[in-house]
Amino acid sequence: MGANTGAKDGKGTDGFSEEERAAMKGRAAELRKETKRGRGDKAAAEELDVLSKIAEMEEPDRAMAGRIHAVVTGNAPELSPKLWYGQPAYARKGKVVCFFRSGRVDKEPYSTFSFTAEANLGDGGGLWPTAFAVAELSDEAERTIAALVRKAVS
Repeated sequence: MGANTGAKDGKGTDGFSEEERAAMKGRAAELRKETKRGRGDKAAAEELDVLSKIAEMEEPDRAMAGRIHAVVTGNAPELSPKLWYGQPAYARKGKVVCFFRSGRVDKEPYSTFSFTAEANLGDGGGLWPTAFAVAELSDEAERTIAALVRKAVS
């Protein structure tokens, strides 16, 4: 599916601008190079696996997973992307902190973004959210995810 060049925000129908798509392709190429050089083999290969999995997803999950990947890695660079049960996840010291589940893969009407017990979300109040249904990823939803991810690694 081609980009919607008439969009006011300059983004294509997949939710990414041409620049964002080029940056993701560039990063994937960098990771492929790193794995061939032997430097950072495991981390680079794991991130490449995540980016490849996202690229294989059907829309709208592909766009949502790509945007969530950018939000998580941009707000918590200490988390390492990796596949977890075949889906994008983000780990600290090998333990998954948060993850995306494709609704299409799970044959559900929505995807989910969730946190594990490794996330620092509990505030002592006895009740806090750990999973979110994601049917659409608005700017507000991105800000919420960013704040939660920052809290999860604090």
